[in-house]
Amino acid sequence: MEGPGFAGARSIKNDHMTTSPDTRETSADEAAIRALEDRFASAINAGDIDAVMKNYLPDDNLVFFDVVPREHYRGAGAYRKDWEDFFSHFRGTPKIAITDLGITVDGNLAFSHSIQHVTGTDMHGHPVDRTVRVTDGYRKIGGHWLIALEHVSMPVDLTTGKAAW
Repeated sequence: MEGPGFAGARSIKNDHMTTSPDTRETSADEAAIRALEDRFASAINAGDIDAVMKNYLPDDNLVFFDVVPREHYRGAGAYRKDWEDFFSHFRGTPKIAITDLGITVDGNLAFSHSIQHVTGTDMHGHPVDRTVRVTDGYRKIGGHWLIALEHVSMPVDLTTGKAAW
């Protein structure tokens, strides 16, 4: 399946791999990105910021757009501080589940989209139950996939200004 702007790119949708005649390398890349997303979820579920950050570009080329203020981060150092802030809002370790992961690969670039569900207990003892949409852009560097761009969003009801799931 061709992805927009990626001539010859292939996609995974709803956790099922598609196939084409030249799938061996692309399938390996898709599997590597799926493994990266699994490592990312495991790192969050363990509360391990160092392991979370190993999935991202380690320099100032990393770009991240979030749904909460400060909405934009540039560079791994700034983004690491965002994760520190994220974990500081929870009693114990929050949990994340990633579903509906779709992956498109073309050479050394790829992107994915997923639904991510975060649960836990905030510092005041209130339950946290949030679902967001995540789009990631990846670069393959030295044979390893890393997230170079991440965009987190929620659908919004424009009349109320509130999240609309």
